[in-house]
Amino acid sequence: MPSSPPAVPAPTPAETPTLAELMRRGDVFSDRCPSREVLQHVTSRWGVLVLVALLEGTHRFSDLRRKVAGVSERMLAQTLQWLEADGLVRRQAFPVVPPHVEYSLTGLGREAGERVQALADWIEGNLADILAARETVQRDKSANRPK
Repeated sequence: MPSSPPAVPAPTPAETPTLAELMRRGDVFSDRCPSREVLQHVTSRWGVLVLVALLEGTHRFSDLRRKVAGVSERMLAQTLQWLEADGLVRRQAFPVVPPHVEYSLTGLGREAGERVQALADWIEGNLADILAARETVQRDKSANRPK
C-alpha cells in the first residue's frame, strides 16, 4: 500500500505574516504590490539607461540627455523624478543663475544600477542570437500567412 505524503501543518498565527509585513516584503506577482511600480521605473528603457549612465558618476541634466540618445527632455525629467522618488537618484540643485542641477546615484541606486547593467551587458553579449531569433520568427510568420 503506497504511503501518503506527510501532511503539511497549517501555519500558526505567529508564522502567518500580517498584511503590513506582506506589503513591506512585496510580491511582484500580485497586482496590488507596490514593488511593481518600482520595477516599472527601474526596468523601463529610460530607467535602465539613466541608472547605467549614472554609474559613471554625477551628471547634469543636459549631460544625461546627450548620453542617453533618443530620450526626450520630458521623458528624461519624468524618469529622473520617478527614480528620485524611489530613493535611487539624488538630485542636487545649486542656488545659481542659470540653474545648475546635478544627478547622482544613492546607495540603493548604485545597487540597482549594477544589476540592470548586468542585464544590459547580457543583452549586448547575446544580441546577435536575439536578432537571429527575431528573424526566424518573422520568416516563419510570413511563410504561414494565408495567400
